[in-house]
Amino acid sequence: MYENPHKWDRSHPFLFMQLTIGITDTEARYSNYPSWITAAGSHIEVIQLKAENSRGAEKCDGIVLSGGIDIHPKFYNKQCLTYPYAPEKFNEQRDEFELAVFRYARDKCLPVLAICRGMQLVNIALGGTLIQDIEASGKNDHRRHGQTDGEHAITVIKDSLLYEITGSETGHINSAHHQALGIVAQELKVNAYSPDGIAEGTEWKNKTQKPFLLCVQWHPERLAQLQPDHPFANNILKQFIEAVKNNKDLH
Repeated sequence: MYENPHKWDRSHPFLFMQLTIGITDTEARYSNYPSWITAAGSHIEVIQLKAENSRGAEKCDGIVLSGGIDIHPKFYNKQCLTYPYAPEKFNEQRDEFELAVFRYARDKCLPVLAICRGMQLVNIALGGTLIQDIEASGKNDHRRHGQTDGEHAITVIKDSLLYEITGSETGHINSAHHQALGIVAQELKVNAYSPDGIAEGTEWKNKTQKPFLLCVQWHPERLAQLQPDHPFANNILKQFIEAVKNNKDLH
């Protein structure tokens, strides 16, 4: 559906169209995101999207929703604030800002790549819920320990955009989250699972007349630092940038 007939043939002038990608600010390791995105070409400009610059998304051709602190439970209709590994202080301003950014992107048909917290935010924005702590729910540890990401296998659903992008029904990815999707929003479908049944990726259930959307629970921007050619990082970046180019060309 998002196929570009010219692929990555850099002789084709379309591929040098100037693109502006907005990346939402995060509490830590923000620099990993623009480094990864701009590795796709010098024609890409990155804007750091912050609540203080609420109109920044209006300049963007595509959006990356980054990882970070837990989303306040009130946004997915839960009252408990003292679950395991809950932050001492939530950032509700960021939550409200990013929910608005996603809705703006959807209204304006902008491609979206949502990473970790970003995947959870998209699910919430569309009416889904979260598991507040994976281990407390009886599942395995998916957290980052110190400076080291966890790792585990995933199974990719064959009838999915993620499979089209990676060409694989299995993968091995990094892991740095203690929350996960609970009830999946009706407009989304899960495209990958961990061995213990945690949703590791989502996309539109019905892609008709909708912009590119890929949500992943892992961190491809960090995975790429260790394995630049990893299909669950490199292929995702390529396809996202292609989708942004194609979308800008159409509009």
